[in-house]
Amino acid sequence: MELILAVVIAVVVAVAVTGGLVISGRKKKQLPPAEPPSTAPTITAPPAEPHVGDEAEAPREETRRTVEEVGLPETETETETETAEATAEPEAPVVTEPEAPAAPAVEVPEPTAGRLVRLRARLSRSQNSLGKGLLTLLSREHLDEDTWEEIEETLLTADVGVAPTQELVERLRDRVKVLGTRTPEELRGLLREELVALLGPDLDRAVKTESPEDVPGVVMVVGVNGTGKTTTTGKLARVLVADGKSVVLGAADTFRAAAADQLQTWGDRVGARTVRGPEGGDPASIAYDAVKEGIAEKADVVLIDTAGRLHTKTGLMDELGKVKRVVEKHGPLDEVLLVLDATTGQNGLIQARVFAEVVAITGIVLTKLDGTAKGGIVIAVQRELGVPVKLIGLGEGPDDLAPFEPGAFVDALIGDPS
Repeated sequence: MELILAVVIAVVVAVAVTGGLVISGRKKKQLPPAEPPSTAPTITAPPAEPHVGDEAEAPREETRRTVEEVGLPETETETETETAEATAEPEAPVVTEPEAPAAPAVEVPEPTAGRLVRLRARLSRSQNSLGKGLLTLLSREHLDEDTWEEIEETLLTADVGVAPTQELVERLRDRVKVLGTRTPEELRGLLREELVALLGPDLDRAVKTESPEDVPGVVMVVGVNGTGKTTTTGKLARVLVADGKSVVLGAADTFRAAAADQLQTWGDRVGARTVRGPEGGDPASIAYDAVKEGIAEKADVVLIDTAGRLHTKTGLMDELGKVKRVVEKHGPLDEVLLVLDATTGQNGLIQARVFAEVVAITGIVLTKLDGTAKGGIVIAVQRELGVPVKLIGLGEGPDDLAPFEPGAFVDALIGDPS
């Protein structure tokens, strides 16, 4: 019996195991059958770039099926889902173009009225040796020949020039004899009157910027390299803009490297357009185009910066004359300003003579006047050329170019008692 019972139990167990396998097999049959592998070779294209959403969904479905069939805990399902999401390719970052830098703000130049008065202290610091020296000599109790010779030497040292010096000394001698008693106030007034008279207070010192024809006024700026010619052209543009005029700049100095860039920087600061050409290009052609552009834009003034030709180079000076002739094809040239470095003294006068022969100078700009004690060059250069000093430079600042005023200039030389 025991043997029969063991056999029955073994049969029951075998049937149970077989039924489990059948059930498990039935469950597997319900899954979609796998496609048999193809015997023909296939060429597969590179897989398309997966989308983040699709790639995250596929593992989630397969994970659920595994949980139902195998019975894995839910925590493992979440882990596999997080792994699939982590391996998904991230979206490309959005690249934003950097904003273009804002255009520099256009500056409003300082008004020109009274500029020289405001700059008087700067001028007087370097000129006191002339004015105070003369007042000291004139205040001596006895004005003998030796004293007058010292006065004459003081004037010559200040580059007043031989002829103007002799004229001034003679007039001072006559007036001192008539005056008799010489108080400091009387001597100062006497010296002031004579110096102002030498400077020509009645000369027209206005920069001509208005054409008699229906075209812009044209101003040509000439001078030797190193005198501050291009800088003066830029500062003059500021003066004109401050007086309410529209300006076009012509960068005809193609001889010096970066001169056009320098001039354009000055123009951009006050909203003045700069017409330029290639480095080493024809200066006359650029000057012609600048005037043509000024006419098209109906500008008030065209400023032409020319090459700083050495006065000893005959060919280069001839080229400067060509620039003048080409510009005059559009209309008359209203102003030709010669820029001189006040510190060069008599050498500046030699330059002035040669330039005057080529382009008929109508006005003078004296730069670096604050850096020299030779303020008498103003008198000498006017006498040499027969044209007035119209502008003076008194520093490196953008608004340190001032209209020349004889009275204010002399007050800076000898001190203003007020």
